[in-house]
Amino acid sequence: MTEGYNVKPYSQPVKRYCQTMDLRDEPELIKEYRRRHSEGEAWQEILDGIRQVGILEMEIYILGSRLFMIVETPLDFDWDTAMARLATLPRQQEWEDYMALFQQCREGATSDEKWQMMERMFHLYE
Repeated sequence: MTEGYNVKPYSQPVKRYCQTMDLRDEPELIKEYRRRHSEGEAWQEILDGIRQVGILEMEIYILGSRLFMIVETPLDFDWDTAMARLATLPRQQEWEDYMALFQQCREGATSDEKWQMMERMFHLYE
């Protein structure tokens, strides 16, 4: 982990959204949540839907039961429009319900309701 993670280069400027969510603090549930998000286990319809709404990259990091997600999009991306569309795509709510067992959220919550947008409070850019 201390080697860092490669970042995908883009031929255009992008913007980044950062969100957080807590999982239920139960090691076996967290282990299963990780498995369900592993390569080959995440549902293809969900991955396709994320791309369909204009998201270029999505990464989820974990520390204990805390999740941190980074979403990269084109500059003209509108979050509210994209999330409203995402919620209507095939199997999206089924996926959300499938994941809710592990998450600290209300029953029937959409992705946009579960993940809390974080405020950037510091940056090193000039």
